[in-house]
Amino acid sequence: MPHGDSIEAALRAYVDAGELAGAATIAWRDGRVVHTGSLGRRDLVTNLPVERDTIFRIASMTKPVTSVAALMLYDEGRFALDEPIARHAPEFAHLRVLRDPNGPLDQTDAAQRPITFGDLLTHRSGLTYGEFHRGPISRACAEVLGGQMDNTLGPDVWMARLATLPLIDQPGGNFHYGLSTDLLGFLIARLEGASLGVVLERRIFRPLGMRDTSFVVSEEKRTRRAGLCGFDAEGRLTTLTTAPGGHALAERPDDMTFESGGQGLWSTLDDYLAFARIFLGAGEVDGVRLLRPATCAMMASNQLTPEQRRTARMFGMPLFAAGHGYGMGVAVVIEPDKADLMRGRGGVGTVGWPGAYGGWWQADPTDNSVLIFLAHNMLELPQMASGIGLGVWGAIAKFHGLAST
Repeated sequence: MPHGDSIEAALRAYVDAGELAGAATIAWRDGRVVHTGSLGRRDLVTNLPVERDTIFRIASMTKPVTSVAALMLYDEGRFALDEPIARHAPEFAHLRVLRDPNGPLDQTDAAQRPITFGDLLTHRSGLTYGEFHRGPISRACAEVLGGQMDNTLGPDVWMARLATLPLIDQPGGNFHYGLSTDLLGFLIARLEGASLGVVLERRIFRPLGMRDTSFVVSEEKRTRRAGLCGFDAEGRLTTLTTAPGGHALAERPDDMTFESGGQGLWSTLDDYLAFARIFLGAGEVDGVRLLRPATCAMMASNQLTPEQRRTARMFGMPLFAAGHGYGMGVAVVIEPDKADLMRGRGGVGTVGWPGAYGGWWQADPTDNSVLIFLAHNMLELPQMASGIGLGVWGAIAKFHGLAST
């Protein structure tokens, strides 16, 4: 059982060193919370502390949530995994593929087959994040699509613009982390005839009692919200008005209709715990069933071929070649002795997926546990390359080591 005092002391060292503004942690095992902790500041301007109910922007921890919502529709027979998305989004009927991912945008070939729902769920659609590339596609994504979390475009306009950009790989070819889950979220909304936020509230948040999870933090809850913070050029903690790359705003306009199914949610420890327990209950939490057992098992099973695992990259670094595979919206531990912490380190079948702003979680079916670490630690890519702000991973490693014993 984790020792709360030792976890707090270990994490306090990172806060005192200025490597982390603050963090909130929780460990759940065998039906009960065995540890919860909070330390540091949630806002560098007000100096308000991190608390158990602090609301963090969870970035890519949003992707598993959107993926569950999609698979709920799959369970209802609303689409097949091999079904072309163009049946519901004709904008994507005639796609082109770059001959070189970093080459000229006018050197393309026709897509050999359509993008399917299964491609989106497994990031094998040929879509990407432009910032992962050095070539013209990087600038094109920024200019055509705008911000990734908060965006002035409406969903239909964003989808239409995305469809004008060439893919970087043939659909079904290889794993490319990127905009697949955002597009999946907007397809869910189109199928349901409601905004993604409304769909997630109706299908997941309300049934699981996730009262503080949404794309917008309501005015009455904003004092609990973690402020945007990052690091200056010297590596000192500082308040930010926009997240790195301008993808997220400190205050989202009330009339904004763009809802990022890939990285837009805000949430809390207890809310995300309720969600993560899906993977320990075969799709069910406290009598509330979201997914069929077989569908939950499929989501939490590696879907990539050995070659796709070997070639998957992020910032030029291997993603899955060692101990992990990728299911649908989550990484999956397949070789525990080779698993790295970022994507989860536990027994076979452990799932998780981190968020770029310091959020991390895993659900391990071999010891019936969930671990969650939430922080706001927003970094620019050049900062990470120079080692600025990476203390969050040291803190997560300490938390994981102490909470797992």
